[in-house]
Amino acid sequence: MLLNYERKSLPLPNGHNEVLLHSCCAPCSGEVMEAMLASGIDFTIFFYNPNIHPLKEYELRKDENIRFAEQMGIPFIDADYDRDNWFERAKGMENEPERGIRCTMCFDMRFERTALYAHEHGFPVITSSLGISRWKNMQQINECGIRAASRYPGLTYWEYNWRKGGGSARMIEISKREEFYQQEYCGCIYSLRDTNRHRLATGRERIKLGTVFYSADSDKKSNKNCDKKDH
Repeated sequence: MLLNYERKSLPLPNGHNEVLLHSCCAPCSGEVMEAMLASGIDFTIFFYNPNIHPLKEYELRKDENIRFAEQMGIPFIDADYDRDNWFERAKGMENEPERGIRCTMCFDMRFERTALYAHEHGFPVITSSLGISRWKNMQQINECGIRAASRYPGLTYWEYNWRKGGGSARMIEISKREEFYQQEYCGCIYSLRDTNRHRLATGRERIKLGTVFYSADSDKKSNKNCDKKDH
C-alpha cells in the first residue's frame, strides 16, 4: 500500500519552513498536506478558487477541504468567492480549450491573490496543489506561480513536482480513505459545459453535482445524496 510509503524530507527553498498552500480541492491537496506534515513544514491552506461553478459545487469542494484541514489541524483561510471578477477576466475566452489561455488567466488570478495574501501576512513561500493532477499542465501552473511571486520582494514560489515518487497514486488512495467528494470536471462553467457535451455525445448522462464520492471499500465510486440545493 502506498499509504505506508516512507516519505523523504522536503526541503523548502532558501531554508524556509513556512508555506502558504493554495488548495484547489481536498482530493488534490490531501497528499500535499500529508507530505508537508511528514516533513514538519509549517503551512496554512489558502482557498481561493473563483472559477468553480456553480455555487453548490464551490461549497462542496470547499467544505471537503475544510473538513480535512480541521481533521489534520491545519489553519484554513477561506478567501472570497470572487466569481464576478473571474467572469470579467474570462471574457473573450469562453471557447478556449482547457490548458489554453483561459486556464493561464485562471491560474494567474488565483496565484495573484495567494501571493498578495502571503506578502501581507509574512509568508515567505507559496505553492499549490494544482500541479499534482495529471490533467493539468505543470509548466503552465509553475509559470503562473513564479510570475505571481515575483511581484513581491522576498516571496518565493515553490516548484515541487507533487506527482513524482507515487504522489499521484497516493492522492487517489487518500481520497478513497477519506471518501472525499469527487468532482467530475475541472471547475469552471466552460469546463462543465464541455464535459457535459462530451458525456452526452458518448451516451452518458450529464454530471449530477454532489453525488459521486471516492469509495474506501473498492475501486468503484460511491453515490450519496447531497442536501444542498442547486444555485
